[in-house]
Order: sequence, then C-alpha cells, then structure tokens
Amino acid sequence: MSIVLEIRQRARLIIGPILGISLVAYFAYHLVQGDRGLLAWMRLNQQVHEAETTLAAVEAERSTLERRVDLLRPDHLDRDMLDERARSQLNLIAPHEIVIFNTPAGR
Repeated sequence: MSIVLEIRQRARLIIGPILGISLVAYFAYHLVQGDRGLLAWMRLNQQVHEAETTLAAVEAERSTLERRVDLLRPDHLDRDMLDERARSQLNLIAPHEIVIFNTPAGR
C-alpha cells in the first residue's frame, strides 16, 4: 500500500508543472503555426508586397495609356497620334513608307 500512496503523492506534486508545460507548449505552437500566427503573418506580408508591386506596374501602364488617350481627345487632337491609330486600325501604309513594328519589352 505504501507504494500506491507514494505514487499518488508524487503525482499530485508533478501534475501542476506538467499542466503548465502543456499549456505553454499549446500556446507556443499556435503562436507560430496558428491561423494568426507568425508564419501566417509572414505569408500575408509577402502577399501584400506582391500586390503592391503589381499595383505599381498597373498604375504605370495606366498612366501610359491615359497619356496616349489624352492625345486623341477632341479638344486637343494630336494629328500624328490620329494618323498612327488610323493606319494601325485600317492596316494601311503609303507606297513609299517603311513600317517598323516596335513592341514594348515584356509583351
């Protein structure tokens, strides 16, 4: 009987630290691996950085297109731009002209 009593006494002494260590391990795991943990936070920061890079590229392309559209506005029409667009859309050139297609990098 004394062995059983000894085991019970030692179990009472050790149950608190084991429970505390278990709780610390649980929260530490979720701090790193959880839905709002450190790894999820790093992934989210990476996605934000990629989205900002994409936004900057799209804004640059949009400003380029807006400048080209401004040249075709009726209140201040650029004749060279009108001629370029008409020839491009109608696929026409004069007999003495040479056409050089210049495509932007990345397309």
